[in-house]
Amino acid sequence: MAGLVTGSSQPLHAKDELRPPSRQSAASKKCRVCGDEIGVKEDGEVFVACHVCGFPVCRPCYEYERSEGNQCCPQCNTRYKRHKGCPRVPGDNDDDDDANFDDFDDEFQIKHRDHDESSLKNVFGHTEIEHHHEQEMIPIRPAFSSAGSVGGKDLEGEKEGYSNAEWQERVEKWKVRQEKRGLVSKDDGGNDQGEEDEYLMAEARQPLWRKIPIPSSRINPYRIVIVLRLIILCFFFRFRILTPASDAYALWLISVICEIWFGFSWILDQFPKWNPIERETYLDRLSMRFEREGEPNRLGPVDVFVSTVDPLKEPPIITANTVLSILAVDYPVDKVSCYVSDDGASMLLFDSLAETAEFARRWVPFCKKHNIEPRAPEFYFTQKIDYLKDKVHPNFVKERRAMKREYEEFKVRINALVSKAQKKPEEGWVMQDGTPWPGNITRDHPGMIQVYLGSEGALDVEGKELPRLVYVSREKRPGYNHHKKAGAMNSLIRVSAVLTNAPFMLNLDCDHYINNSKAVREAMCFLMDPQLGKKLCYVQFPQRFDGIDRHDRYANRNVVFFDINMKGLDGVQGPVYVGTGCVFNRQSLYGYDPPVSEKRPKMTCDCWPSWCCCCCGGSRKKSKKKGQRSLLGGLYPMKKKMMGKKYTRKASAPVFDLEEIEEGLEGYEELEKSSLMSQKSFEKRFGQSPVFIASTLMENGGLPEGTNSQSLIKEAIHVISCGYEEKTEWGKEVGWIYGSVTEDILTGFKMHCRGWRSVYCSPKRPAFKGSAPINLSDRLHQVLRWALGSIEIFLSHHCPLWYGYGGKLKLLERLAYINTIVYPFTSIPLLAYCTIPAVCLLTGKFIIPTLNNLASIWFLALFISIIATSVLELRWSGVSIQDLWRNEQFWVIGGVSAHLFAVFQGLLKVLGGVDTNFTVTSKSADDAEFGELYLFKWTTLLIPPTTLIILNMVGVVAGVSDAINNGYGSWGPLFGKLFFAFWVIVHLYPFLKGLMGRQNRTPTIVVLWSILLASIFSLIWVRIDPFLPKQTGPILKQCGVEC
Repeated sequence: MAGLVTGSSQPLHAKDELRPPSRQSAASKKCRVCGDEIGVKEDGEVFVACHVCGFPVCRPCYEYERSEGNQCCPQCNTRYKRHKGCPRVPGDNDDDDDANFDDFDDEFQIKHRDHDESSLKNVFGHTEIEHHHEQEMIPIRPAFSSAGSVGGKDLEGEKEGYSNAEWQERVEKWKVRQEKRGLVSKDDGGNDQGEEDEYLMAEARQPLWRKIPIPSSRINPYRIVIVLRLIILCFFFRFRILTPASDAYALWLISVICEIWFGFSWILDQFPKWNPIERETYLDRLSMRFEREGEPNRLGPVDVFVSTVDPLKEPPIITANTVLSILAVDYPVDKVSCYVSDDGASMLLFDSLAETAEFARRWVPFCKKHNIEPRAPEFYFTQKIDYLKDKVHPNFVKERRAMKREYEEFKVRINALVSKAQKKPEEGWVMQDGTPWPGNITRDHPGMIQVYLGSEGALDVEGKELPRLVYVSREKRPGYNHHKKAGAMNSLIRVSAVLTNAPFMLNLDCDHYINNSKAVREAMCFLMDPQLGKKLCYVQFPQRFDGIDRHDRYANRNVVFFDINMKGLDGVQGPVYVGTGCVFNRQSLYGYDPPVSEKRPKMTCDCWPSWCCCCCGGSRKKSKKKGQRSLLGGLYPMKKKMMGKKYTRKASAPVFDLEEIEEGLEGYEELEKSSLMSQKSFEKRFGQSPVFIASTLMENGGLPEGTNSQSLIKEAIHVISCGYEEKTEWGKEVGWIYGSVTEDILTGFKMHCRGWRSVYCSPKRPAFKGSAPINLSDRLHQVLRWALGSIEIFLSHHCPLWYGYGGKLKLLERLAYINTIVYPFTSIPLLAYCTIPAVCLLTGKFIIPTLNNLASIWFLALFISIIATSVLELRWSGVSIQDLWRNEQFWVIGGVSAHLFAVFQGLLKVLGGVDTNFTVTSKSADDAEFGELYLFKWTTLLIPPTTLIILNMVGVVAGVSDAINNGYGSWGPLFGKLFFAFWVIVHLYPFLKGLMGRQNRTPTIVVLWSILLASIFSLIWVRIDPFLPKQTGPILKQCGVEC
C-alpha cells in the first residue's frame, strides 16, 4: 500500500520522459460493419462489396446483408450485386449480374477448403433469436477493439452452458437454416467439429445488441389517441376562449391562462415519447469477440467514480458497500479502477476505505467463487430470498456463515470509526504514523491521493490481483469557487486520465451500489459495438431503489420517468443524463464532436430538382468544407486543432514536457501532425499538464510509455490543485458543465448538442440500486434542488429554448430538454388552478358558463382522451396504474410546494444575486453552516399545500351549506365546483397523510400559518357573501304603528 501523497497548487517537476505509443494507421482493409479483415478473392484481389462507392465490407457481412438485411450498401444505399460464388437471393437480375457465370456448385454448396481460406470465407448463420429490427448501419471507423470471426477452438467455453443433446440440437437447427438458404447442402457432412466451429464463428459475428420496437398493435393506437387529443384540445381552447364567464370574468381569465399552459406542458412531455424502444444485449457474443481463449482480454478498461461529501451524513458503511460491489464486479480485475472522491477531506472516510480494502481481500474471492448477487454485503445478507438456490459448492453454507461473521466484525470496526469521529479533537485529527491529518481544515487543505489496491497493492486471500482503489481529495483554498459536485467529478476525470486513462468511465453516487455484477458488460455491448460505439457519449441505466414503502406514497421510485419518458427519448437521440448509473465514453467529456460518417461524394436524389433538394447544393459544399477541416472522416474534429508541431520550452514546466510527448507521436501521418493544435491552445483548453494532454490523444486509453507510478502520482496531485482550471475550458466545454446544481442535465445537453447519441439500457436484473428519501420533508427538498437547478439552466445562456440551434440536436430531444427546465414554472398556474375551486365555492361563481350540447361533447371527449392516453401508455410500457397515480399525485404536491419555492429562489439567486444556500438532502454540498436556515425552509415548504387542503375543505362545507339554504335549484351548479375541489383534495391526500403520520409530527408553525391563511380567506368570503338566504322583492321594515 502506497503512502498518502499530498501536494499544493504549485506545478511539480521531474525528469521522467513521457512517450505515448504511436497511433496505429487507419485500417483501410477493415470491415466497417464487424471490424474484421476484409480479405481477398480467389484471384488475390481485395474483396469489394459495392462497386459504386467502394465502402469496405467483408464477404460474410456482404452475404448476410443480402440474405437477411435490406440488400443495400450501408453508405450509398445501392443494391448489392451478386458476386461469383455467392448464393442468389430474390431480386437478383440476370441481365445486369456481373457474376452470371457457371458457378452452380458454389452457389448451392460451400466446399471445405484449407483452414486459412475458410477463415476468410465463413458465412453468417441465424441466431436462435430472430432479429425483428436490424440495427441501422452507419459507416464509422473500427471500434475500440475490432471484432472478427472466431475459431471454434477459441470458443469451447460456449459449449459448457449446454448438455451434449442441447448443443447438438442447437447446431442442427443452425444447419437446417443454412440449408434453407442454400449455403449448405444436405450431402455435405463429415466433419461435425467443423460445423460447430462454423456455427460458433457465425454466432460471434452477430450484433452485440438489438432494438426491440414496441409492437404496432400497442404503439399505433397510442399515437392515434395523441393526435386526436391534440385536435380535441384545440377545439376545447377555442370554446373556452370564445365563451367567457361574464359574472366571474377574472376567474375565467385566470383559468384559461392556466389551461393553455397545461396544454403547452403536455405537448413538451408527450411528443418526445412518440417512438419508444427497448434494447436487448447479448453478453455471450461480447465474450466471444473480446475474451478469446489463449488471447489477451480485449474488453475496454473502465474507471469507476464514486462521489461523497460528508461521511457523517452519508454513512461510511453505505459507501463501503458501494466500493465492495465495484471491486467484486464481473469484469477483468486489471481493467477496473475505483476512484472515491472525498470532497469533505474527512479522515473518517480515509480510514473507512482502508478497512474496506482489507475486507475486500476476502469478500471479492467469495463473490466470484460462488457467483452471488448482489455483491454489496449489506444487501446480500439482508435479502429475503433462498440463498441456497442454484448453489452446488459443498462448502458454500460454511463459507457464507464465516463471511457473514467477518462482515459483522467489519461493520463494528466502521461503527467504531464513526463514533470516534463524532467529536473532533482540539489539536485536530492525527494519522496512525503521528502526522497531522492534512484535511483538518475542510476548506483549506492540499490535494490528497492514496492508492489502496491494484497491481502494486495487496492481493486477495487467494493470491490474486484486485482492482485498483484510489482515494482522492482535491485541493481547496479560500477564495476559489470549487463548483461542488461538478468540480469534484472533473477532478476525478483528470486524476483517472493520469493514473489509468480508461476509455470508459462509470459514475455512481456513494449510495448506489452495483446490483447486477454484469452491468459493465451490458454497457460494453453498446460502447464497444463497431457500428454504434464511437457515436455514443454514454449509456444510461435506470435508477432503482431499496427501502421504499410498498405503496410508494411520494413516488420515490419515479417509475413513470424511467420506464416511459426515458424509453421514449431512447427512440429519438437518447436519454438524458440523470447523475448516476451512467457509463461514459471519455472522449465525449473532453468536448469533442462525435466521428462524422463518410458520405458518398456528389450524392444527388432523382425525386426532386437539385436546387430544392436538401441533400444537394449548398449543404454539400458546407459538409465538404467541414470534411477538409476534420481529417480522416472527422474522428478528431476538434482534437486535431489542438496541438502544433513545435513547442517552446518555458522556464518553469510541469512534471512532463510536451516536446517529449510529441516525439512519441511518430505514428501520425505528416498531414495529421501538422493539423494538431499548438501547445498554448491545448493548455487553454485542458490546463497545464502535458501528461493529461497526451491522454486526450489516446482514444483507446492506456498510459504513455516511459512513465513510472511515482511521477504519475505527482502529476495527479498537480491536476487536482484548486487553481488548475483557471483560464481553461473546464466546466464550460470540457467535463461536467458548471452553472447549475443539476450539472447532470446540463452536461448531457451539451453532449447531445454536439451530435452525440446516448443509449438507455434496462436489463432484467436492475444494474444499480440506491437509497431514496422516504419521509415527506426530505423528498420535497430533493425535488426543490432539482427544480432550482432547472431554473438556473433556464436563466443561463445554455437554456434549450435558445441554445444550440444550427447544431445536431433533434427537435423532439430539444422539446424534452425544454420540458426539463420549464416544468418548475408550472407551479404558478397549478397553484392558481388549485385555489379556483375553493374561491368558486365560497363566492358562488364558476369559471365555466352553462354548457350546451356541443360544449359538453368537447368536455367529454377531452376527459376520454386523457384517460385513453394514460391507459395505452400503461399498456406499452408495463407500468402499473398505481405508479401512474402516485406520479400524478406527487406532481401536484411538488408543484404547489417545492417547485413554487424553486422559482422564487432561482429568480432571487440569478437576477438579484441573493444566494439562498441550503442543505437539501443527506447528499448535500458543504454548506453545513446553513443548518438552521434549512430547518426553517423545511417548514415553509409545507405551508402552501396544507393551506390548499384546508381552503378546499372549507369551500366544500360552505358550498354544501349554501346549497342547503338556497334549495333544490342550486345543487346542479354545485356539482361542477365540488368535482374540482375534490380533485385537489384527492391529489393532495398523500401529503395530508404524511402530515398526520406517526413518524413526523406536524410542526406548529405549519398549523398556525395554514389556519391563519384559511381563516383570512373564509372571513373575506363571509364579509362578501354570508350564510343568509338571498331575498327577492321589496324590503319590509317595521313601521312602528300598532295595528
